[in-house]
Amino acid sequence: MIGHRDGGPSSPLPLAGEVDARAARGGWGLSPREGSRKRKHPHPNPPPQAGEGAHSRRGHKLSSYFLLALGMLGVITLTSLGVWQIERRTWKLALIERVEARMHAAPVAVPPPASWPTVTAAGDEYRRVTVSGRFLHSDETLVQAVTDYGPGFWVLTPLRAADGTIILINRGFVPPDKRDPATRAAGNPEGPVAVTGLLRITEPKGGFLRANDPAAGRWYSRDVAAIAATHGLSGVAPFFIDADAAANAGGLPVGGLTVVRFPNNHLIYALTWFAMALMLGLALLRLVSRGPVRHADKRRSAVRGLMGAARNLSRTPGPDARAHIGSA
Repeated sequence: MIGHRDGGPSSPLPLAGEVDARAARGGWGLSPREGSRKRKHPHPNPPPQAGEGAHSRRGHKLSSYFLLALGMLGVITLTSLGVWQIERRTWKLALIERVEARMHAAPVAVPPPASWPTVTAAGDEYRRVTVSGRFLHSDETLVQAVTDYGPGFWVLTPLRAADGTIILINRGFVPPDKRDPATRAAGNPEGPVAVTGLLRITEPKGGFLRANDPAAGRWYSRDVAAIAATHGLSGVAPFFIDADAAANAGGLPVGGLTVVRFPNNHLIYALTWFAMALMLGLALLRLVSRGPVRHADKRRSAVRGLMGAARNLSRTPGPDARAHIGSA
């Protein structure tokens, strides 16, 4: 019989309009408590109050201004770094030009003792000089080296000049199997010699991550003061001389192996900084052109309302509605 459920008394069927309305409201199948909550809160996400929206817009504007200021500071910083690299490149090119001029100039006498305190890397290193005297082979020092010939040693030998002063001469390279002076005695002259080479500044303390150990005879850098102190020498110049490629008797040591190389990547670094500044500047222009986000709270409220309505419409009718609809 139409209208009966499980043998119970008949109940009036709702009108078609009521079925549609209740289905649209999602009221089918809800308990009285749930229906009460639905009536008390018809909107699942009520829109914010006017004061809250104004406060949110004010906070958004402050955040936008802060990001804009931070971005401008970044552009200024990146541009400054690029300019600094251009200045470094100019300085490096001038340094290379000065060193090239010194290396290919006619040799001059080594600085006298009175001018030793004023000898600096900027003003004198790689200057081509010449000196005469006698080698003190008994005070020879071997310093570890890596060259185009492979690993081995620099042979640093003191040379006593006519005025009694002493200058360390880096006579050149010897392989490990020739570290003993007896194996290359032909290349150790006993009489007066004249040496021409490049003036070099002392290398104190040691090499990279390796400290000199004078007591054990392990040297990783050409530390003039430490070598002189180890051999008890006085009146030693604060610099040394890299001997040129003039051949020594017996072929050892091998001179003229000074490596003069100045890395000059400043243009690449400058272009990198400038490119980063340009990209950040374009991003800021895009941000400014879009302007502040307006009525964001209204849009969010409208979206929440639409989503709530969609959820209500998607609800399936309750069991009572299905029974009545199926019996109709």
